[in-house]
Amino acid sequence: MDYVEITRASQEDAEIILHLQIHAYLSEAEIYNDCSVPPLIQTLKEIKQEFSQQVFLNSLKEGEIVGSVRAYLEKKTAYIGRLMVKPDYQNKGIGTRLMQETEEHFRMADRYELFTGYRSARNLYLYGKLGYREFKRVPVNDLIILVFLEKYRNHNNL
Repeated sequence: MDYVEITRASQEDAEIILHLQIHAYLSEAEIYNDCSVPPLIQTLKEIKQEFSQQVFLNSLKEGEIVGSVRAYLEKKTAYIGRLMVKPDYQNKGIGTRLMQETEEHFRMADRYELFTGYRSARNLYLYGKLGYREFKRVPVNDLIILVFLEKYRNHNNL
């Protein structure tokens, strides 16, 4: 894998993250034939508001944001969301690094939780490889079913 730097994002990165999010989630919209998936309709104002409640991490390649993820801690569970990698940089270990850094940032958590669409095979593969296991499915509409995954942290081994 090419070297990428993982840094904590600031609100000044919000516009770049939004553009990356739209670019990265178009493939998800195509899988479900639905352009109304939340990452594609989120506004800049909404992302900026999330900075007050969540930690955003960016993956930088030569100073360019090529990946991002956000998470927050609530009752010993870290909720991870919107893992994204610029399409040209996918399948190079960047998503894995972002997930590992997120887990490390929230090492005080006992559990990690995230979700993805049931047809998102690449996401499900990645999360499975990282030790996440499905614990429920929730239908959103006729097209989309969300798969919720969790991972418990063994504080002795990590």
